[in-house]
Amino acid sequence: MITVQPVLEIPPYEGFDLWPIAGVAPYSFLPLSGALTPNEVGTAVMALASCNDIDPGDDRPPRPDDRLGSFLHGLLTSDPLFASGGFQVTDTSTGTRLVPGCCNGLEDRGDWWEVLDNEDIAVGFGHNPSPTAERRGATVRLTVDGDTDGSPCIDLPAGELRHLLEGAERELADFLRLATLWTAGHLPDHSERVNRALQRALTS
Repeated sequence: MITVQPVLEIPPYEGFDLWPIAGVAPYSFLPLSGALTPNEVGTAVMALASCNDIDPGDDRPPRPDDRLGSFLHGLLTSDPLFASGGFQVTDTSTGTRLVPGCCNGLEDRGDWWEVLDNEDIAVGFGHNPSPTAERRGATVRLTVDGDTDGSPCIDLPAGELRHLLEGAERELADFLRLATLWTAGHLPDHSERVNRALQRALTS
């Protein structure tokens, strides 16, 4: 069986104490869905805030002085937002797993649909590793690392991949609904703005 999951890369978080998070290993990928625990949702929000936590330039307001406001500032004010991660594809029958490469983001997942909608097109999803998807007639070939000779591949019909991507989009929508409940309980003073930011980051 082949699965497609939306995933976020988890950054280092030693010493993070602004809200409860789960013990997800740094640099691993957290699948997003409506089935996450509250602490896993907190981990996802932390990851999104962390990868947008950059010093504001001339076109953004200065950071607030409080720790929470300062940490959330990039998430709330940056445009566009970066959601480090992408789609993870797993062939459970062989154990082959394609994961997003460095610098790939969930906000760029429209590239997957480009492969489905265009013949003889190939796209990449980051580097180190360098996963790729290539349309070959009615089939899509997913290569785990296009920079490695003999890299494992997953071949599947384009129609099946379309169905799987639609399911991954539903999982993202389910996560966003769950996150709305989480922000109301854990970030009540920022919940509306955080929810809007999550929507901007994760809605295609």
